[in-house]
Amino acid sequence: MEVKCYCVQVIGVISVILILGSEKVKVAECKAANGGIEYTAINCRKHSAVLTDFGGVGDGVTSNTKAFRNAINNLSHYASDGGAQLIVPPGKWLTGPFNLTSHFTLFLHNKALILASQNESEWPHLPVLPSYGRGRDAPHGRFGSLIFGTNLTDVVITGQNGSIDGQGAYWWKKFHNKKLNLTRPYMIELMYSDQIQISSLTLLNSPSYFIHPVYSSNIIMQGLTINAPINSPNTDGIDPDSCTNVRIEDCYIVSGDDCVSIKSGWDEYGIKFAMPSQHIVIKRLTCVSPDSAMIALGSEMSGEISDVRAEDLTAINTESAIRIKTAVGRGGYVKDIFVKGMNLTTMKYVFWMTGAYKSHPDPNYDPKALPNITGIYYRDVVATQVKMSARLQGISNNPFTNICISNVTIQFNEKPKKHQWNCTDVSGVTNKVTPPPCESLPEKEQLQCPFPTNSLPIESVKLKSCSTNAFF
Repeated sequence: MEVKCYCVQVIGVISVILILGSEKVKVAECKAANGGIEYTAINCRKHSAVLTDFGGVGDGVTSNTKAFRNAINNLSHYASDGGAQLIVPPGKWLTGPFNLTSHFTLFLHNKALILASQNESEWPHLPVLPSYGRGRDAPHGRFGSLIFGTNLTDVVITGQNGSIDGQGAYWWKKFHNKKLNLTRPYMIELMYSDQIQISSLTLLNSPSYFIHPVYSSNIIMQGLTINAPINSPNTDGIDPDSCTNVRIEDCYIVSGDDCVSIKSGWDEYGIKFAMPSQHIVIKRLTCVSPDSAMIALGSEMSGEISDVRAEDLTAINTESAIRIKTAVGRGGYVKDIFVKGMNLTTMKYVFWMTGAYKSHPDPNYDPKALPNITGIYYRDVVATQVKMSARLQGISNNPFTNICISNVTIQFNEKPKKHQWNCTDVSGVTNKVTPPPCESLPEKEQLQCPFPTNSLPIESVKLKSCSTNAFF
């Protein structure tokens, strides 16, 4: 089936008319004089198609799994000719999982809603991640993600704040009832990929993690609204996992778990796989998570985590601001973590580190594999309605070192803990911190904890002005 593209002016507006012939689908290049819907992306596309061109029906009932898969398969032929974009128009688009392709944009109109199928037979089964050795919910394998890709280059998922609803309640119930034989699917997962952008979307009710880039690099995630019930299990917002050069900015996340969680593999599997998460910048994040952290580092950190820079952060009704989680057997390190400019309200803890997070994939971890937690820098923090200022627990004979905290003001809630700082097996320095910290973090006058002044390469990536070349 050949798709020919014509630009026609109707009542002063440029419209795109697609005329379907016979034979193989071919999407022609089409440029409207006055553009279509404009958006920004790492790369624009030469070719464009709409989901309805491939039989999509946006009634919220009809399955569009075949339509998505056929559309992306056909558009993949344009990877070497300027790439292609698939436009999801207004409507409710029920679908099972589908795989993306390289040099490709998935664009959601602001009145488009993708609904994840609850027909379990539509979800493919995948092997466990090599850096984990088992699934998180069950030992043998995992369900594929709703939107998935592997070994891709130059992939964009964006829109006019269009929505994707994972309809996770089906999976949460199975999790709570211990009915899962495989680990729950994620909403978006890209593996072994480079040059990724996920932006300007509303993401709702993922079965588990919302966004999970893994073994990937050069990733931009911005302008996202992510929302799950605060009691939903493991609905982390954004989880870069063994990733390099990551930019997270201008996101609002309500979650039943960590809003952002940086990972790099689990115990002996992560140590063997040896792929770190590094060179990560997080800016202008707002988080609501009563039972978890705004930003977590670990607990799966065996492949190592370093050079994380977070600033201009807001947490509301959240268990902790930045939480470092690790344990004996993890190995690896978490180092060079820089945080400045946190505004926090209604918090259980401001600072939380633990070396006793005892979750392991199996009994075969090495008890001599001790994590190295060092070079943790916090500054410029204002917190109100706090129950406890800090819970910092290192590992006996393996303390967390070089912790720096400066310019911090913490005000308590109506029922604060009597002892505001609980510190064991940690060392470092502080300055201008109220209430006064523990003895293992003595005050050092005129101290300002460092924050890098140089920019990471991912911060210099400029987005281009693109157009859908389509009107609705």
